[in-house]
Amino acid sequence: MSLGNKRPYLTVILVGDNPASHTYVRNKMKAAAAVGICSEIILKPKDISQEELLDLTAKLNHDSRVNGILIQLPLPDHIDERTVCNIVAPEKDVDGFHIINIGRLCLDQPSVTPATAAAVWEIIKRIGDATVTITHRYTPKEQLKIHTQLADIIIVAAGIPKLITADMVKEGAAVIDVGINHIHDPLTRKTKLVGDVDFEEVKKKAGFITPVPGGVGPMTVAMLLKNTLITAKKLIY
Repeated sequence: MSLGNKRPYLTVILVGDNPASHTYVRNKMKAAAAVGICSEIILKPKDISQEELLDLTAKLNHDSRVNGILIQLPLPDHIDERTVCNIVAPEKDVDGFHIINIGRLCLDQPSVTPATAAAVWEIIKRIGDATVTITHRYTPKEQLKIHTQLADIIIVAAGIPKLITADMVKEGAAVIDVGINHIHDPLTRKTKLVGDVDFEEVKKKAGFITPVPGGVGPMTVAMLLKNTLITAKKLIY
C-alpha cells in the first residue's frame, strides 16, 4: 500500500435468505477484512430474475474497482447456475467456476483453482502424494469399505453424514472431510453442522483428521482470498 498499490476488492453477490449461505458469506467477509482485502456484499431477493442477475454480473465485470467476483451458491431453482458462473469474467472468477478456468485447470494450464479443491490440495501437500482411487455416494458400502481400508489418505465429499465409519479406516490414515451436512441434534434439539465422517470414532484411529466445522472450511476461505489476490495482481490473465 505504501508504494501506491490499491487493496484487492472482492464483490460477493448473495441471492435469497439461505441461512447457511449468509453464514458462509459473513465468514468470508471477516477473513477478507482481517488480511486487508476490501469487500462488499450485494444482497438480492430470491425471486430475482436470471436476466437481472446476469446484467448485474456483467456490470461488475466492467467495474475497474472490482478485482474478484463471487456468486454465492446455491442459487434459486429458477436460475441456471452454469449460465451464471459463465457470465463472470474469467479474470475476476475467484471461485474458479467459469468454463475457461475449469478447462485450463483440466489441461494443467495456469488457472484460478476452485477454492475447496485448492484447500484440499494444500492439506494433501503436507501429507504426501498418493495413487488416486475414485468412488462416489452410490458406491455400494461394502465395495467402498474395501477401498477405504487400503487408503493412506481418504478425502470424502459426498454429503452423507457418517458415511465413513471407524471400521472403514485403517490405523494412521489421514482423513480429510469436505462434507457439509445440517442435522438435528437430539441432545440440544438444535441443528448442528457435521461432515461425512463419524468424527468422534474415526479420530481414534486416524493419524490426521479434519473436523467439521473448522477444518477444510477455513482453508477454503484462505484459498478464496488467495484467488482474490491472484486476480488483483493479474497473475494469470
